[in-house]
Amino acid sequence: MAKEVSGLIKLQIKGGAANPSPPVGPALGAKGVNIMEFCKQFNGRTQEQAGKVLPVIITVYKDKSFDFIIKSPPVAIQLLEVTKQKKGSPEPNRKKVGSVSWEQVQTIAEGKMKDLNCFTVESAMRMVAGTARSMGITVKGTPPFGAN
Repeated sequence: MAKEVSGLIKLQIKGGAANPSPPVGPALGAKGVNIMEFCKQFNGRTQEQAGKVLPVIITVYKDKSFDFIIKSPPVAIQLLEVTKQKKGSPEPNRKKVGSVSWEQVQTIAEGKMKDLNCFTVESAMRMVAGTARSMGITVKGTPPFGAN
């Protein structure tokens, strides 16, 4: 028989750096989860992605046990890494902070494909390009698909 779910917790934690301090500790403590056990498991699974911000969805069951799913880093963070910027533009329509090529957009889109709600790489690329545009990052070149 399946375990009964008591709640979901969504967090963004740096890979290999989960510790009981906020935001992890209070979020898990409120649901009655063993915080140190989660930190050990999370750090063990994300050792090779140390320093990258990773979204994690924790499913908490009635008996206080838990499962968690680690997703790929957010598109905005990947774009900042590619452009070597600290943050996006405060005025994205006026001040541009960097630029990416369509090849870079494609590699980000292919890596993020399983977490996005789209079916083709082309639509994933459009989503990544839209995120870049809203951060003040220009996408250089012509798109490899027909622009609509």
